[in-house]
Amino acid sequence: MTVSERYRQAWEGYWRNTSDAPGEAIWDTDPSLAAIPHLRLLTPYADTGLPIVDLGCGNGTQTRCLAAHFPRALGVDLSRAAIDHARRADTAKVAEFEQLNLTDAEAVRELHERLGDANVYLRAVIHQSDPSDRRPVAEAVATLLGRRGRAFVAELTEESKTVLRLAAQDPGGPPPKLRRVFDHGLRPADAQDAEVPELLREAGLTVLAQGPTTLPQTEYRADGTRIDLPARWFVVAPGTAPPGEASRA
Repeated sequence: MTVSERYRQAWEGYWRNTSDAPGEAIWDTDPSLAAIPHLRLLTPYADTGLPIVDLGCGNGTQTRCLAAHFPRALGVDLSRAAIDHARRADTAKVAEFEQLNLTDAEAVRELHERLGDANVYLRAVIHQSDPSDRRPVAEAVATLLGRRGRAFVAELTEESKTVLRLAAQDPGGPPPKLRRVFDHGLRPADAQDAEVPELLREAGLTVLAQGPTTLPQTEYRADGTRIDLPARWFVVAPGTAPPGEASRA
């Protein structure tokens, strides 16, 4: 299975038209508001001696942060233009970046063979994937974890649609960074709330912990308030949870 040409071109177009300036992409949040708090939720369950793979890494902001906490950090993205951004931004060469289609099961298996079991960071990828691509994305997480890895997954909830709709109705229309998302045909908060945990379960993953959160954006509404999108986070493991690692809400 491969992603649609429409979807691929939408992301290539978005990243080709995005500058290298930090925060230019609406989701290019400072790691202090993303990877750092997410690591506090993941690391109690994870073997930090394993590599970590940032799926849908974009311009690599979070990947570079993750590299300080794991022996090897690899960011992958569908978009070649995104990977080009990430490599330019990583001036200290602390991470690795490569193009990968998460729905290409063979390519994902080959990556697992090269890395071995790995931890995974997946922030806001499933919710904006085409419906037919969501299960393969969850299965890619399971493949990369192998037997020993753990994953942190954060996805927008349906409530985010309301937040985005209200922002789009501000005087003057959507703020510029949000307008660019819409103009490139990207579809945030497209998955239903019950869909994400079900996809994880169908992929053979066990939820060890979960809870509500928000994903802060780099854009602001007309009244000066930051756009923070409601989300839910999950820490997942392959197969049956080990003793003492029961899921908690």
